[in-house]
Amino acid sequence: MNKTILITGATSGIGRASAYLFAKHGYNLILTGRRLARLEEISEELRQSHKVEVHCLNFDVRSFEECAQGFDKVKHIPIDILLNNAGKAKGYDPIHEGKIAHWEEMIDTNLKGLLYMTRLVSPGMVELKSGHIINICSTAGKEEYLNGNVYCATKHAVDSLTRALRIDLHKHNIRVSQVAPGHVEETEFAKVRFDGDESKAKIYEDFNPLRSQDVAEAIYFAASRPSHVVIQDILMMGTQQANSNTINRSGRN
Repeated sequence: MNKTILITGATSGIGRASAYLFAKHGYNLILTGRRLARLEEISEELRQSHKVEVHCLNFDVRSFEECAQGFDKVKHIPIDILLNNAGKAKGYDPIHEGKIAHWEEMIDTNLKGLLYMTRLVSPGMVELKSGHIINICSTAGKEEYLNGNVYCATKHAVDSLTRALRIDLHKHNIRVSQVAPGHVEETEFAKVRFDGDESKAKIYEDFNPLRSQDVAEAIYFAASRPSHVVIQDILMMGTQQANSNTINRSGRN
């Protein structure tokens, strides 16, 4: 029987790349996202190309009620892996100029959404004494940077929560991992951060960052280790990036 992975934020970027990679390796998929048309398009393509089962759940992880109603449709399916991928940055302002709406959107998505989905999925893993939770963190969860204030705070919370989950769940034979990437292109991260401003979102033109596929491969590596091995944390950046703000912008080498 094929294993099943549930991926939040599967309509773009790392989530989408992960869906294609896990389908390629024979996993059945439960894909969640806010854009139903894109979910359905991805799902049909994966069904046709990889002959796997794909379920679409159209909801916003910021709402526990929507998460619970969506999950209720698939709760009969044993979930082997939960990939808490949904996340975003909004705004790039110093703390005294930050927009409250941006702060709430980041906290509700990056932290509360991860908690909601973990709370819904983990009881089934505990019952089966098996499972793997993989959280998408960030270099922003390892260090702070100028104007990153609330985004950094949410990703630091993901880093801490991942370690706490591991302590809570290891006795139930559940693995808990995280992947913390630096800059990643082929995502909508910068466009979302700058509220759709295409000129401000052009932040990758003078260096070579990670691609969403690179991160998906790290996720799959963690997921595919033998059952007695847990990859607890992967911190990864492009070769031209040394930390969140130290980047060799001499061109796409």
